[in-house]
Amino acid sequence: MKRRPWRTWLTAYAFLIPSLLVLGAFTFYPVVEAARLSLWRWRILRGDPVFIGLANYETLFSSADFWQAVGNTILFAVGSIPTSMILALFLALLLNRPLRGLAFYRTAYFLPTITSLVAVSVVWMWIYHPDVGLMNQLIGLVGLPPARWLNEPRTAMLSLIILGVWRGLGYNVIIYLGGLQSIPVHLYEAAKIDGANRLQLLRYVTWPLLTPTSFFILIIAVINSFQSFTQVHVMTQGGPIGSTTVIVYYLFQQAFQQFNMGYGSAVAMVLFVVILVLTILQFGFLGKRVHYQ
Repeated sequence: MKRRPWRTWLTAYAFLIPSLLVLGAFTFYPVVEAARLSLWRWRILRGDPVFIGLANYETLFSSADFWQAVGNTILFAVGSIPTSMILALFLALLLNRPLRGLAFYRTAYFLPTITSLVAVSVVWMWIYHPDVGLMNQLIGLVGLPPARWLNEPRTAMLSLIILGVWRGLGYNVIIYLGGLQSIPVHLYEAAKIDGANRLQLLRYVTWPLLTPTSFFILIIAVINSFQSFTQVHVMTQGGPIGSTTVIVYYLFQQAFQQFNMGYGSAVAMVLFVVILVLTILQFGFLGKRVHYQ
């Protein structure tokens, strides 16, 4: 292979340097600084930092509140991710057909994704209002009693899961639509010649060739679910009785409400490791089952 002139490499790195500087300043440096700070006890309003080694991590792993936040985060992920992916695939299959007003439906489903999550959360607080909320009116139509959605531990997390599914649905639908439209038409034609019906086309053609799309959606959804914060902060503030305190909101409480920056940095590093490990495990176990064309 012929080696490129040094001027070509110099030009390439000259274009890369601005992006690398931004990435280093706003991504890599904060991660390194958080890792360093997690080894110190630093309460902003109580003097200078004191090096304590791994004491923050020992306190963290022995904290019942932290493990409750971990459980709440897992519950949110398990409740929202499969539901959103199944509904998104179903809607994408419908929207992939020649329908009148198709562009309107695609836009309507995608709008929640680009809408401010703060604004969305405020609207959904009114939907969940125990007296005048739309949700209680809907369940009243089927004879169910009204619920205090955001004020009861047994329904607060369910309320956040419903919001999470609704908001992430449009993004997943668009990604699935892109995956469906990339499947070659001749594969369907060959399967139909062999006598495949619609269900068999879905099982043996569509689904295998959508595994890269589903894998991508799953990776992004897991990362986003473990970083959920805004809707919790706006709608429940982690309550009632800590039933909606997820990991990021627990970090926020420790670092920016109690000003325990060292302990909060330890929470951030644990979250970073958890997301990294989950991503590696998904690539290790599910990546082998992805069928690329």
